[in-house]
Amino acid sequence: MLPVGEGHILYVETFGAPDGIPVVHLHGGPGSGAQPDHRALFDPARHRAVLYDQRGAGRSTPLRSRTANTTAHQIADLETIREALGIDRWVVAGGSWGATLALAYAQAHSERVSGLVLRATFLGTRKELEQAFLATLPRVHPALHEDFLAALTPEERATPLDSYWRRILDPNPLVHEPAARAWSVTERALSQVHPTQTRFAPGVISTGPLPTTPFMEAHYFSQNCFLAPDQILQNAQHLSGIPGLIVQGRLDLLCPPATAHVLASRWTTAELRLVEGAGHAMSEPGVMEAVRTAIRDLA
Repeated sequence: MLPVGEGHILYVETFGAPDGIPVVHLHGGPGSGAQPDHRALFDPARHRAVLYDQRGAGRSTPLRSRTANTTAHQIADLETIREALGIDRWVVAGGSWGATLALAYAQAHSERVSGLVLRATFLGTRKELEQAFLATLPRVHPALHEDFLAALTPEERATPLDSYWRRILDPNPLVHEPAARAWSVTERALSQVHPTQTRFAPGVISTGPLPTTPFMEAHYFSQNCFLAPDQILQNAQHLSGIPGLIVQGRLDLLCPPATAHVLASRWTTAELRLVEGAGHAMSEPGVMEAVRTAIRDLA
């Protein structure tokens, strides 16, 4: 448990060869937390792997805290972790929001990055979110899109993303709980080629533990991920010379191949690898193996 300031304490774990190639993995969301199966991405005989839960996520404390929680804080946390572990340079791997953070970190501290492995590239822009939830969702899952809008008032439907984020961040559980669950169901359906749930009745969504991710996503997305407009693409020149492998599901509805393609076109030392028939999630067929292979090849 590593204190990083402003009351935040991060859960950090390392495993593998102490003198192996350092690789840090950045989870998605924001807010999803490091998962046990992420360990399978690394070869313990070759890698010194670092997994951690970002501010407000997983086993880090305080859970769901949005205080002093911005992209700049997350970048600084990576430097704190690297220095605490005595690592000079490391391979940085991340998927979805983890790819956003990996790119922002590499652009800020390129001298500390020996390589990048990205999955499901997300550049942290509102345009990408509008494309996924307001254009792709009604085209691919029209009934789910109707449910998504039905959970809002007629006035809120004029700006559904802002309305959802406002509800999710509302302190009243009667407001934020159903909105968070509705957002989670919708996002999960967009992340899988064959989703298990594609409908929900507004206000009658299954109970159980309240997911953390919608709260952290609403916090970040409502602030454009605390990035300047098109910051990552505009600063693509700072990636020059950093070797990179970009793993991309061909059928990813949340972070489509076009985004990875435009990034690769500006980052000349990166290679784009498409996984045919796969969607967004790490659990999609072939995706985890493709990321594992990319980490191995880059190392």
